[in-house]
Amino acid sequence: MKKKIRKKEYLSQNVYEETLKRIRYIYDSFDKVVVSFSGGKDSTAVLNCALVVAKERNRLPLEVVFFDEEAIHPPTIEYVARVAENKDIDLHWYCLETKHRNACSNEEPFWYTWDKTKKDVWVRDLPKQAITEHKNFKKGQSFQEFSPFLYDRADGRIAMLTGIRTQESLRRYQVIARKKNDHYINSSSEAKQNQYRCYPIYDWSSEDVWLATAKFKWDYNRTYDVFNQTKLFNDYLHQRVCPPYGEEPLRGLWLYAECFPEMWYKMLYRVAGVATAWRYGNTELYSSAKSKPDHLTYEKYLHVIIDSYEDKSKNDVKKSINKYIKAHKRKTKQPIKEEESHPVSGVSWKWLCSVSIRGDFKGRQSSAMNSNAIKQQEKLGITLDEALIKYK
Repeated sequence: MKKKIRKKEYLSQNVYEETLKRIRYIYDSFDKVVVSFSGGKDSTAVLNCALVVAKERNRLPLEVVFFDEEAIHPPTIEYVARVAENKDIDLHWYCLETKHRNACSNEEPFWYTWDKTKKDVWVRDLPKQAITEHKNFKKGQSFQEFSPFLYDRADGRIAMLTGIRTQESLRRYQVIARKKNDHYINSSSEAKQNQYRCYPIYDWSSEDVWLATAKFKWDYNRTYDVFNQTKLFNDYLHQRVCPPYGEEPLRGLWLYAECFPEMWYKMLYRVAGVATAWRYGNTELYSSAKSKPDHLTYEKYLHVIIDSYEDKSKNDVKKSINKYIKAHKRKTKQPIKEEESHPVSGVSWKWLCSVSIRGDFKGRQSSAMNSNAIKQQEKLGITLDEALIKYK
């Protein structure tokens, strides 16, 4: 039986004070508290709130882990270096050969940060604080595969404080809203290693983050100042500090070219397809399936797209697409339509083409199915219950 996603409720509590309460509870409940730090605005809020409680509990220095993804904005590197100099912080600066998505190319759909075999084309040199090995890390693992083993079970129960906020996406909201109690503490597969992901600022808005930064005079990543000198001015949800070559981030490659030209020159030679993605990442070629050949249906075009991948990646994309097709069949006996999303499943052949173009190697489009279905229900002027009666 599926768990129901609870509706958002807006309360009058001060989110900053509530976050401190959550972190105090976490300190009372876990043997070790660690901040997972990205250098972005959200993890900055988590870091500073955790510092307040760590000082209260006489638990300094605060342990912080940062995974350096090589191709990151220069102000981010400078900011993390400043954090590392804080005497109240014990920062572990990891530069491991981790696997990342390269949505710029179907022929080379993954790239590896700090790949020693490609040292001559690294975007930048290793920082002096770099930790390049970990006893539990296997070369080529993704961060998701490795992170549960960052600590050993002998270290006790570990709380990893992470700056996930539900405002940013439906998928992130679902992660938290499915839980009834301690909903900011996620007992995922990582819990098998006694490690738990905790989201103490899950209910903050972007405005809350920046208000706290100004009010408490927190240091922050100056990349955001650069963003605000471009067309992303005050566009909080698209001001992202993350690896540049994934499905969503590649749409921001122009920022590197426009604002960090020296680094951009090196990025062009780092992974396959970057120059093309830079030119066309915000066009139909990368963002949708609207440019299909006229003589093909979307269903047939889907096979053409999948065949454009190399063998291993092709199988991964097939698995992802088949998952969505099976989900449609579980929800309705009606056939998948060409262009219109089904009001119950949210699936169409056109949408499946769009998903396959973007790869979806992480299988994150389930929430998009729900959104598609809701939009179609609104278009038809019916409720979900009416859609279930009529189309299921």
